[in-house]
Amino acid sequence: MASPGFWTDYGNAQTIAKTLDSLKTELSNWAALTQELADLEEMSAMALREPNQALERDLKAKFGDLERLYDQIAFHTFLSGKYDQNSAFISIHAGAGGVDAQDWTELLLRMYLRFAERKKFKAQVIDESRGGEAGIKSVVIEIIGNYAYGYLKSEAGVHRLVRQSPFNATHTRETSFALVEVLPAIEQKDFQLKEADVEIEAKTSRGHGGQSVNTTYSAIRAIHKPTGLTVTIQNERSQSQNKAQALKILASKLAALEEQKQQEEKLKLRGEYHSAEWGNQIRSYVLHPYQLVKDHRTNYETSDTEQVLDGNIDEFIKAYLESSREKLNNA
Repeated sequence: MASPGFWTDYGNAQTIAKTLDSLKTELSNWAALTQELADLEEMSAMALREPNQALERDLKAKFGDLERLYDQIAFHTFLSGKYDQNSAFISIHAGAGGVDAQDWTELLLRMYLRFAERKKFKAQVIDESRGGEAGIKSVVIEIIGNYAYGYLKSEAGVHRLVRQSPFNATHTRETSFALVEVLPAIEQKDFQLKEADVEIEAKTSRGHGGQSVNTTYSAIRAIHKPTGLTVTIQNERSQSQNKAQALKILASKLAALEEQKQQEEKLKLRGEYHSAEWGNQIRSYVLHPYQLVKDHRTNYETSDTEQVLDGNIDEFIKAYLESSREKLNNA
């Protein structure tokens, strides 16, 4: 970074600066752990020489702080995938269940926005299709922050909700589904799209009523011709901004597709491959007749549904990453 002309290539410079910040944080955590261990050892020796209740309380509090710091550092050892340090794109699509499913999609959107807020990640909605009566048909959000993808990749799959419907007079028990897709945000230097492979279409944006975007061709559809993958972005007011976002997401989809193919080949060799279909839900959220959220991949569950829907999904993420590590070690 001290090299002359380092900031000439601003995009690359930002990437390197972000890497530096991440490494500094990692090193400072290890330095803090080392120092805390030394302090704890000294306090323990003192408590043995001169036992007293006040020192014992301080020792227990110190140990609790050290244990939490250790858990935080240990958790990051699970985030060693190729793109785990990247920011993430999350797409949520309403499935079977009509208006209830669209409302469920909006509840999931809130859950992930609250999770991002808890982690001090920046989150922004970059494309959204509202339901006619209530909720959301589909939405794309970008979660910006170190290890955002590493944390959130565990959320990819079908999420099932069971509750009393607020959308009919008898409040019958209904089951709704939503599909969550999670992609790493890929920098252009990490995955180059061939210009000849991409078809760009401009179309009228369906922005909110009264906004000028309703009457301009600001929406962009990017189509990757070899694979048929399509990305449509319309939330930005300018065509160039929408195009840049669409190409970024398209590159992320293609990179994820390559990773997925490699992983599927490994799973097929081990006889563990299952296709991602609606019937293969990864997690169920039951709000009636009892309260329970259960992940079907790890069997981790909790009855505190309110906290989960408020973005407290850390234990589900941890259980998934630990389970994935065990499978990798046993392969």
